[in-house]
Amino acid sequence: MPSNASRKPLYDCSECPAYCCSYPSIPVTLRDLRRLAKRFELTVEQAEQRFTKRDSEGARVMRHKVDHIFPSTCQFLDQEKRQCTIYEDRPKICREFPTHRCGYYDFMKWERDQQQDDEFIPVVV
Repeated sequence: MPSNASRKPLYDCSECPAYCCSYPSIPVTLRDLRRLAKRFELTVEQAEQRFTKRDSEGARVMRHKVDHIFPSTCQFLDQEKRQCTIYEDRPKICREFPTHRCGYYDFMKWERDQQQDDEFIPVVV
């Protein structure tokens, strides 16, 4: 059985406009907060206050900012390059996503084929 490192990826995030970063709820664990605090030389409490908020269910999630493609994205998305600015210290959920396939990537590739435009960005609102 091939190792994970030798498997060909099923998607190429560099071709995506960072749809996963637009999810309204990007959970943040205490371990994630510790990583962010260390990166920015803050206390865990300061990192929590600066980078997270509580969602309607009381869960700690990443703060967002207005985006020019999606309504909003994670505050750490470079909106021009469409890349994470804290990639090495990103939250656990971001490290694990996607586990098998990325539905948005599949949709985007299909739309680009239909539009015959390799740069077409379908917006899902």
